Amino acid sequence: MSTLSETPALDVLQSPPASRAALSPHLGRWLLHGFVGLVLIFLLLPTLLVVPMSLGEASYIQFPPKGFTLKWYHAYFADADWMSATWFSLKIAVATTVSATIVGTLASFAIVRGSLPGAAALQALTLAPLIVPHIVLAVALYLVFAPIGLTGNFFGFAIAHTMMSVPYVMLTVSASLQRIDPALELAALNCGATRAQAFWHVVLPNIAPGVAAGAVFAFLASFDEATVAFFISGVEGKTITRKLFEDIDYNLTPVIAAASTVMVVISLVLMGGVEWLRSRGAKAAP
Repeated sequence: MSTLSETPALDVLQSPPASRAALSPHLGRWLLHGFVGLVLIFLLLPTLLVVPMSLGEASYIQFPPKGFTLKWYHAYFADADWMSATWFSLKIAVATTVSATIVGTLASFAIVRGSLPGAAALQALTLAPLIVPHIVLAVALYLVFAPIGLTGNFFGFAIAHTMMSVPYVMLTVSASLQRIDPALELAALNCGATRAQAFWHVVLPNIAPGVAAGAVFAFLASFDEATVAFFISGVEGKTITRKLFEDIDYNLTPVIAAASTVMVVISLVLMGGVEWLRSRGAKAAP
C-alpha cells in the first residue's frame, strides 16, 4: 500500500511544470524566426541600400542620401551608352531564355524518361557550369571565342550564357518530371499518340510550371552575369554588368545606383513570378 501511494507523488515531482513545457517550444520558435529574420536582413541590406543612394541629390554616391531627386534615373534612361548596354543585355537574356529552355527541357526529358547509357555522367556534365567557378569558365570561353571572332557580339554571348543557364532549367524541369506518373504518357501512346504528341499534349502541360520557372532562372542567370561578360565583351557589344564595372572604375556617380536599382526591380519581379508559378504548381498537384 505504501508503494502505491508514493508513486504518484514521485511522478509529480519528476515531471516538469505544464507552463514550462508549453513555453519552451513557443520561445524556441520565436528565437528561430528572429535569427532567420536577422540573417535575411543582413543579406538583403546591401541591396536595399542601393535604392536610397540612387535618389540623393549629391553628384557622388553617399549614404544616407541628402535630398530627394529622380535626375539620376533620367540620366540613366537618357544616356545612349547605358541604354545600349541595357538593351544588349535584354536581347541576350531573351535569346538565352529561349535556347536554354528548349535544350534544358529536352535534355531533362531524355535523362529522366529515357534509358541513355551513361545518363548520370551526362547529367553531371550538364550541371558542371554550376560547380566550376565562373572565372575559370570566363578564361576558357575567351580563349575559345577570341580566335573565331565570337567576343563582343550577340552570338558569342548567347552561346556562353545558354551553356551557363541550361543547368537551372534542367533542375526545375527534372523535378517536375519526377512528380508526374509515367503511366499518363504510356496511356497516350497506347491510345495511338506519337512520342511527340504525347509529350506536347500530356507531358508538357503537366511540367509547364517547372519549365516556366526554369526559363525565368535562365533569364536572370544571363541578365545578371558579370564575370564572363567582363572577359568576352567588346567595345560595342557590352552588357549592362560590364558597363557597371567600367563606371565604378572611372565615373562613380549615382547613375550606377539607379542602374543597379533597375536591375534589382527586374530580378524581384521575375522572382515573384517564379514564386507564383511554384505556388500554382503546388496547388495543381494532386
